[in-house]
Amino acid sequence: MDRLVNKRILLGVTGGIAAYKSADLVRRLQDAGADVRVVMTASAQEFITPLTMQALSGHPVHTDMLDPSAEAAMGHIELARWADLVLVAPASANFMARLAHGHGNDLLATLCLATGAPIAIAPAMNQQMWADSSTQKNLLILQEKGVHVFGPAAGSQACGDVGEGRMLEPMQILQSAAEVFEYQLLTGKHVVINAGPTREAIDPVRYITNKSSGKMGFALAELAAEAGAKVTLIAGPVNLPTPARVTRVDVTRAQEMFDACMETIESGCDIFIATAAVADYRPVVTADHKIKKSTEEVHITLVKNPDIVASVSGHAKRPFTVGFAAETQDVIAYATAKLSNKNLDMIATNDVSGQNVGFNSDNNALTVIWPNGHKVLPLASKRQIAKQLIELIAIRYRQ
Repeated sequence: MDRLVNKRILLGVTGGIAAYKSADLVRRLQDAGADVRVVMTASAQEFITPLTMQALSGHPVHTDMLDPSAEAAMGHIELARWADLVLVAPASANFMARLAHGHGNDLLATLCLATGAPIAIAPAMNQQMWADSSTQKNLLILQEKGVHVFGPAAGSQACGDVGEGRMLEPMQILQSAAEVFEYQLLTGKHVVINAGPTREAIDPVRYITNKSSGKMGFALAELAAEAGAKVTLIAGPVNLPTPARVTRVDVTRAQEMFDACMETIESGCDIFIATAAVADYRPVVTADHKIKKSTEEVHITLVKNPDIVASVSGHAKRPFTVGFAAETQDVIAYATAKLSNKNLDMIATNDVSGQNVGFNSDNNALTVIWPNGHKVLPLASKRQIAKQLIELIAIRYRQ
């Protein structure tokens, strides 16, 4: 089921007694790591309430194409674009007919017309309705259009008949939905990335920080999510939007970043990428009030901050650990020493002494080093560098 991690599933529910199984299906999809939104037809609401599906999915249920409040939150076109898979379960004979012939007379049918995502249906109906020649012709049309058809199963039905037409059980639908998606580089893996600077307060208006923009870490988070990973991004104070499908944790101080990183390691992660420029030291005492300009000199005593990447690599639940080294001289020598001293699986290093790469730049160039190997990633946009680095990390992780 790893292939459903981070996937956006639009679950359509049509009228039929099998609609009660859709409630269980929502939970099963969520347990597999998918984000689920629900659309219900008018007839579906006769069998199960939108309130039930809202409580289970954690999102408002969409029922009416012309509902102003729903359009304001996420209009039907945005909803169609949002989905990675439109899954209709149960799919009634009536809905199959409308879908086969391109009708757009309700919200669910319109979404199916408007989406570029794969569409799958789990038929559920009386065995005679399923066997009817019209239904079978509609089935062929849908299959020719590339619609995935899950089931139906044979067995006893609510009406008392026995035969083919029962909706598959939720776990069977879940497995079929997962098979719609191909395995990606990091499918199902939990990747934790820290990014940006930290700020260590001197007084209420002053702090110690650095030039890190967080752009490299945010690009890596975006590309890791695109590679199928569940991504947690622990971000220092930066002015960057959260990448899609990424869980963001905002922190300010090095200690806060350390605590957040350790919490994610404790809960379990597969890969940790340390891109953050964490302050090495913090003031022993933070003044309660602004320090006044009363003398020629102000003395601030600093104490060392915890070493996040060394703590991660030395943890009992140690993930595959990737460090970063931004240097201004002897770049390769310092990075190689850090790889060994901090027990890292891989380190990416760059020379930040120039203006065209590194802090605040949209471009970067890296040398990636691991035990008994290295690779140079030439100057490119940080997104392009992130894509190459994620591919390299995935290969090394598997090895």
